[in-house]
Amino acid sequence: MSKTINNTRGRTEYLKAIIAEKSRNFVGREFVFSAINKFINENDKGYLTIIGEPGSGKSAIAAQYFNNNNNVVYYNFSPTLQKGEDWEDSLQQGENNKIGDYEIFLEIVNYQLLEILSNLGTNELDNELENDRDLFSFLLQKISDKLTKNQPLTIIIDGFHKLDLNKYQKGANLLYLPRYLPKNIYFILTRYPFPNNKSNLLVETPSRILDLSNYSEENQKDIQTYLQTYDNHQEISKILDKNDTNFMYISEIIKHPNLSPETLPEKLENYYQQHWNIINKTIKKDLDLSLQILQCLLQQNSLISLKTIADILDEDEYDIEIILEQWREFLHLETQDNIEYYRFYHPTFHHWLKQKIGVMS
Repeated sequence: MSKTINNTRGRTEYLKAIIAEKSRNFVGREFVFSAINKFINENDKGYLTIIGEPGSGKSAIAAQYFNNNNNVVYYNFSPTLQKGEDWEDSLQQGENNKIGDYEIFLEIVNYQLLEILSNLGTNELDNELENDRDLFSFLLQKISDKLTKNQPLTIIIDGFHKLDLNKYQKGANLLYLPRYLPKNIYFILTRYPFPNNKSNLLVETPSRILDLSNYSEENQKDIQTYLQTYDNHQEISKILDKNDTNFMYISEIIKHPNLSPETLPEKLENYYQQHWNIINKTIKKDLDLSLQILQCLLQQNSLISLKTIADILDEDEYDIEIILEQWREFLHLETQDNIEYYRFYHPTFHHWLKQKIGVMS
């Protein structure tokens, strides 16, 4: 039995609003787009993961790639909703999480895949499918059959770090992403640095990681270009660290130039509070040691090694490393002479957190 495609919601007003917001005043990042194009040109399918610390511009990159390319499906993690509801309205209203990330991902992405398949000249599906998961796999193959190397399909999943590993079967990919891909099908994932206990992709297809922290010079150049888009950039540049590469921080500070040094813009306050909420959940599992480790990190204004923390606290390095891994998303990690050093990813978050801990203690 054939099923007629009737879909006009592939790129809804809601998705347009997200993409417009995240790509506003976008500049630079050519090194990222070059890396994406290189990966696609060198492989006939695959997964590319863009890793970056909070505020490094991953979401803006994902949104701008969507703007600049055809046959791109976009998904950004937002509050989920009950299957079958008008997800556009419910997401805007902040509905409580009633179903899993996977189900809402399928519903939103399948809408867009159907739109692309229709644009490629197919208005009927060959058979009925029992569920969205089967439809997802079917659409990937169906679209693949109609694509050429110069016309790939790219599925962007922005904010991969927000997924809860505990909600998935052991050994399964997050979002149950396919282990095998048809030709000319590519996934671009963006995420924070993962702790070691979060599974990597288990795939039998080309995959590559692009870590933004490895491109310090390019990031700094893009920041300077970004600053030039504001009339007050010379004044703001005087109060910024010239090596700062955090787009989130700089974009908020430049919009609020009259705030005192001790006052953060509301958006940054909320952003850091979200970080703290995640950290605080892990602290409760081992309260005493976690708070001691936090104090060690916050008393340092630079990198500190795992061994130094262990020596200060007279604790086992293994126990400390387990806790640090739980905070990996918010830590900058450097390896020098085979020794790992840690600090919080941005000095402003470090300062904010120091005040937060001071209030609690």
